[in-house]
Amino acid sequence: MLVIPAIDIKDGKCVRLRQGRMDDSTVFADDPVIMAKRWVDAGARRLHLVDLDGALAGKPRNAAIVKAIVDQFPELPIQVGGGIRDDDAVQAYLDAGVEWVIIGTKAVSTPHFVSDLCLEFPRRIIVGLDAKDGKVAIDGWSKLSHHDVIDMAKHFEQDGVSAIIYTDISRDGMMQGVNVDATVKLAQAINIPVIASGGVTTLDDIRQLCGVEDEGIEGVIVGRALYEGSFTLEQAQELTDAA
Repeated sequence: MLVIPAIDIKDGKCVRLRQGRMDDSTVFADDPVIMAKRWVDAGARRLHLVDLDGALAGKPRNAAIVKAIVDQFPELPIQVGGGIRDDDAVQAYLDAGVEWVIIGTKAVSTPHFVSDLCLEFPRRIIVGLDAKDGKVAIDGWSKLSHHDVIDMAKHFEQDGVSAIIYTDISRDGMMQGVNVDATVKLAQAINIPVIASGGVTTLDDIRQLCGVEDEGIEGVIVGRALYEGSFTLEQAQELTDAA
């Protein structure tokens, strides 16, 4: 199972939010490229980049920073999301060298958009489903939709997406532990990989996910716990490798 460091970009800086609230952010680095190097030097095998400004604006705002990270680490698989809501944005990121593009809000609001992308860019599309109490959130987590997260995931599996990133937004950035039960329930309902996200606090969270990896959990995205030193990337990856 992969341990995937998250780099969330807001106003050109590397930040972490609490429960997706843009007004509750902590700056951890002025230069996201330097932060990316930190994780690469620590042995990261994939990076998760989020353009937070783009998520709110509905179009990429920090694409130049994403490209700078990709250019510096051309061999490293990178997935990026945030404000990707048309074909041109997807094409631009893939042309820049990004491995996977993550569709969030538009996947929910315009489902056929994902099916069209999967035809145009096979094996390059991931859908991010951010949920609270089983319902999918959209628009940078500012709104809660009526869509059931498992029903949506099944739909996108049929469309041909490569994976589902599942985030429990009630736990994200709160250092309260991963919602393992909800993640497993989702993974059991579909046949494509699930990447867990939101709430990782201690190595025990990683250990719990390793215990259910066979249910279809490919990786886990880790943010605040790494930034605040709860454990190191090396420790987490050693744990998953041993498991």
